Amino acid sequence: MSEDDDFTFHSMFSDKVSINNDGFVSPDGLCWVSVLSCLLLACSYVGSLYVWRSELPRDHPAVIKRRFTSVLIVSALSPVFVWAWKHYTGVRPGPSLLALMGIRLEGVLAAATLPLVLTMALFLGPLTQLALDSPWGLRDGIKLLFDPWFWALCVNDMRWLRNQVVAPLTEELVFRACMLPMLVPCAGPTTAIFICPLFFGVAHFHHVIELLRFRQVSVSGIFLSAVFQFSYTAVFGAYTAFIFIRTGHLVGPVLCHSFCNYMGFPALSAALDHPQRLPILCCYLLGVVLFLLLFFPATDPFFYGSSPICSLAGSARDVCS
Repeated sequence: MSEDDDFTFHSMFSDKVSINNDGFVSPDGLCWVSVLSCLLLACSYVGSLYVWRSELPRDHPAVIKRRFTSVLIVSALSPVFVWAWKHYTGVRPGPSLLALMGIRLEGVLAAATLPLVLTMALFLGPLTQLALDSPWGLRDGIKLLFDPWFWALCVNDMRWLRNQVVAPLTEELVFRACMLPMLVPCAGPTTAIFICPLFFGVAHFHHVIELLRFRQVSVSGIFLSAVFQFSYTAVFGAYTAFIFIRTGHLVGPVLCHSFCNYMGFPALSAALDHPQRLPILCCYLLGVVLFLLLFFPATDPFFYGSSPICSLAGSARDVCS
């Protein structure tokens, strides 16, 4: 887009702007383009899972391998959406496209550790419960982590590879690294944190299709499960969007996503019935307290350098500082 095109784009909306609750001023048309771009990107991601026709369930290795192919292609092409949006809207950010998507070296070590430690603090209760129920001692568990045969078995397990590597990497790349740079100039960083997860949550509704196909539970149970999953994924999506904006890095959300996929939703009912219920519940409570206390300090931009995506926020930089 030329300078004349930039002028035309901005002058089209110079007399008609909207102001959101963050106090961030944005052209009306920019928001429509941003939302439609995110919607198209989400549909492309979910649609790529169904380009392969199969009567096999989603956990079958053959289905997983085929979906790896299609979803990795869409994820590799997802930066093109951001590039096309940038040129169409005339938005001219200072940082590079990769930096806006959280792919940069400054502060990367902190970004790979602090958000993960923060998330592990929240899961202190489930981690304690897992340790108490583990057949291995602490020493054996540490040895296992450094055993190459253990990791070889993991990598050869298609479900593990999907849940711990491919899904976290591709979903965070598409739903955070590519969508947030398009939403922040329109809505401001705070509002974008809560809009972005809606695409992520709705994208998980596709599981309903497979549950209905195989009728593993009742129809009412399927939709209740879908509502719960939407709520859980939307809250989690807001959390990783917050981490992405505060740190300006993709690696933190990816590692937190992988960890949460491994842990699953906390099994509170099992904790209540556990023989050592009291110490486990105390760890649950302590974990929540630590998480709330460390929520802002552990994501302080001081540790990560200036967040590139915040350069798109104009004066609405409350989350960025």
